[in-house]
Amino acid sequence: QVQLVESGGGLDQPGGSLRLSCVASGRIFSINSMGWYRQAPSKERELVASITPGGTSNYAESVKGRFTISRDNAKNTVYLQMNSLKPEDTAVYYCNSYIRTIIGGSYRNYWGKGTLVTVSS
Repeated sequence: QVQLVESGGGLDQPGGSLRLSCVASGRIFSINSMGWYRQAPSKERELVASITPGGTSNYAESVKGRFTISRDNAKNTVYLQMNSLKPEDTAVYYCNSYIRTIIGGSYRNYWGKGTLVTVSS
């Protein structure tokens, strides 16, 4: 079994910073893309940022210049540094990853359970 466990969410004021972490554990042979999605109340889940094993990243327009995604391949961990937070960043943030569990197998999509980020004064 594979698990993705997020941490680092919480409450912060507008203009503040938070750092999210997500660790993948279990029966893992290799990890392809890792990323973060978010879902605000009454809205659809949306991509925030993603990163390839080689470090190529992709961001939603709404977070460009404020959020930075990174990963530590040796630790099977992906991070999201969130700066200059805005109230509209309030959402549950989900870790997402494509993981292969056996040699020659296909990559499957896995999700974490989410961590709540609240930006409010």
